[in-house]
Amino acid sequence: MRDLMDQLSHPRPVVYADRDHVSMRFRQGELQSLMSVQQPTHLVVPYTRTMMGFLLMVHKPAHILMIGLGGGSLAKFCYHHLPETRITVVDINPHVIAMRGHFQVPDDDARFSVVCADGADFVRDTRKTFDVILVDGFDADGQSAQLSSKAFYEDTCRVLRPKGVMAINLDSDHPAHSVFLQRVHTTYRGNMFVICVQERANHVVFATKGLTLSSKNMDLAAALQDCSPVARLQLQAELGRIFQLIDDGSRFPPLDVRDIGELA
Repeated sequence: MRDLMDQLSHPRPVVYADRDHVSMRFRQGELQSLMSVQQPTHLVVPYTRTMMGFLLMVHKPAHILMIGLGGGSLAKFCYHHLPETRITVVDINPHVIAMRGHFQVPDDDARFSVVCADGADFVRDTRKTFDVILVDGFDADGQSAQLSSKAFYEDTCRVLRPKGVMAINLDSDHPAHSVFLQRVHTTYRGNMFVICVQERANHVVFATKGLTLSSKNMDLAAALQDCSPVARLQLQAELGRIFQLIDDGSRFPPLDVRDIGELA
């Protein structure tokens, strides 16, 4: 009965397929995920390549937590190109998880698992810790409120290992965008930077636990050296762009004083 109630409480996305691509959408015109039929592990949507910027700081993560499965683009890429990394994916929507076969998301195994749960509840309750946390919390209504709260960011910081990295995909047009940025900035004591995503109205925010963010603490060569030629071809330009931006205007933007009352 609980499973039935969970299914009824979440919207069912639609999968569209043609000769070249498979996509997931909750509404017509609002793309959630996109997969190349010929290259199913390729990172087609630009922000996914930006989120892989965590490799500049954590070259060989032992355990990655991903909040938000979608079509599994990041999950598949990390599974195939980081063969020594354990990956836990959490998604609140059972319909999304049920469609993993359409997007060739691998079955659960010793180092890969998909959990149906609220991501905010998961990080609040888990006793595990992670080297990298990737937050991509969008649903039919847009950016998830519970994955943008002060409590959620505090919980991510708690379960992140020392010198670990969190990457968050945020809607830069959200009316409370600067509030969410300030919450991350406060929680991670200023160890964060913001990267504008090319070709899309998104920001990817990187925050680290106990690691000062500067190019001096990053290694572009090390981030790419263990990648396969296919992965390197996909990531080199974007990781290089992030590396150049770190010390040149990608710091946290000043908070609008009108937003201060919304921070609690």
